[in-house]
Amino acid sequence: MTAAGIAGRGPLPLWAAVLLAAVAGPVMLVAFPPYGWWWAAPVAVALAAASVHGRRLRAGFGLGALTGALYFTPLLSWTNLHTGMVPWLLLSALQALFIGLLGAATAWISPLRNRTWLWVPALAALWTAQEALRDRAPFGGFPWGRLAFSQDTSPLLRLAAAGGAPLVTFAVALTGALLAVPFIRTTSTPQAAPADGVTPGWDSRVKALAGPVLAAVVVAGALLVPVQRPAGTPVYVAVVQGNVPRLGLDFNEQRRAVLDNHVRATVELGRTVTQDGARRPDLVVWPENSSDIDPLRNPDAAAAIATAARAVGVPILVGAVLTDPKVGVENAGLVWEPDIDANGNPRQGGVSARYTKRHPVPFAETMPLRDIARMVSKEVDRVSDMTAGHTPGVLRVGPATVGDVICFEVAYDGLVRDTVTGGGQLLAVQTNNATFDEAEARQQLAMVRLRAVEHGRDALMASTVGISAFADAAGGTQQETKFNEAAVIVAELHLSSDRTLATRLGAGPEYVIVMLGIAALVAAAAVRRRPRQHPTKEDV
Repeated sequence: MTAAGIAGRGPLPLWAAVLLAAVAGPVMLVAFPPYGWWWAAPVAVALAAASVHGRRLRAGFGLGALTGALYFTPLLSWTNLHTGMVPWLLLSALQALFIGLLGAATAWISPLRNRTWLWVPALAALWTAQEALRDRAPFGGFPWGRLAFSQDTSPLLRLAAAGGAPLVTFAVALTGALLAVPFIRTTSTPQAAPADGVTPGWDSRVKALAGPVLAAVVVAGALLVPVQRPAGTPVYVAVVQGNVPRLGLDFNEQRRAVLDNHVRATVELGRTVTQDGARRPDLVVWPENSSDIDPLRNPDAAAAIATAARAVGVPILVGAVLTDPKVGVENAGLVWEPDIDANGNPRQGGVSARYTKRHPVPFAETMPLRDIARMVSKEVDRVSDMTAGHTPGVLRVGPATVGDVICFEVAYDGLVRDTVTGGGQLLAVQTNNATFDEAEARQQLAMVRLRAVEHGRDALMASTVGISAFADAAGGTQQETKFNEAAVIVAELHLSSDRTLATRLGAGPEYVIVMLGIAALVAAAAVRRRPRQHPTKEDV
């Protein structure tokens, strides 16, 4: 028995379904930075849902994979800049398979379409469940491109304070499902006439139009969700974007120049304080890879960082690569104390705290299946297997307890939340975008904005080449730097030890939504097992 026969409406003609699936991918793409048309995300959900409605599982999978391929391939094009086409296309294809699974699941729940009150949240739950799976598998997952990360300028962003990124994704997909209700009603091919032979009238049309109205209500209603602005002690924070001589994979071959850039900019910041009367920051943040020379093993690198700390007179959170032979290579954040205080009095300088990145990026900072990967790209052996840390990035930096995550870690819900529940009063994301482009940097900044809202924390993103910026707990940004140029930005942020509802609930909302999706699949199976009352010619 097909879903068409059970639901009473058949699928679109194949050509139309393929067209909608193909259009859904690019429409989804433009919801994300650098385009930022957030409203396109629910439209894409609606198009994708309509394309697979009433289809068999294989067709649903194929159409979903088509949407995913035309979405992820351009979204992840920045992975192609310096590593070649093959890794980019493989990663895009892998992510597209998850959208293919979603397409099959959406086709499976087609029989629930006549129960709109169930079908709409079921579709939203399946989108969220797909992301929950993709965030975790394989090799620890790759959360890039979640619906939630397209909503940095949307009213729906405020929902992050209540249920984190999963609730925002659910709301985006819910809105899309509501938009799909009249679309499916008006474009699906009837398979069997009503028993009384009467064509559906105004009542049916009104019910269909209720979907877009309710979609607007969902979006507008999100504005009523309160955000939790930090109101604690103000701290004056400086972010140094030292830039690199050349973009590309060989940025680490320029590591002394990169370090010197950050030292020079910080010394100049100190000069403006001591000579020009500028306000002294309470702490300074350098980006990931600002010292790829291990300062714990290289006296020259240590002396350079100490010079910078002494010049500015406050602690610096340094992004460093550590190379202890007993531990392995580590991507770390080091709190480097000046050896004199703001009044010029001697004090104990050097490293007072450190955080080691807990989730090295597969195929970038660690290489699973190295022998197989070597057959795909000659760049494989440029990737060392970094050692993962085991404790959250909760660091005391001057007067603030900073929740520190490094680069792609900002995409993982649990890694960010751990820093807040561990005592982080503001969020810092140290990143290196020298091997990517501005689109990738803006996509990452959108995640920082969501995390600030989610946890009610002021936040910052410190990048080697840009974009660096400050984000507030309402989702706004200030002092965004330009890409691929040196800059120093400063802002007064506020500390907070309060917890939002999202912080307190953790992964709870996601688990509930995933269970709803599973229940929908079970309910669809039950409907499919029921005997047909009016078999159609197509179903026979």
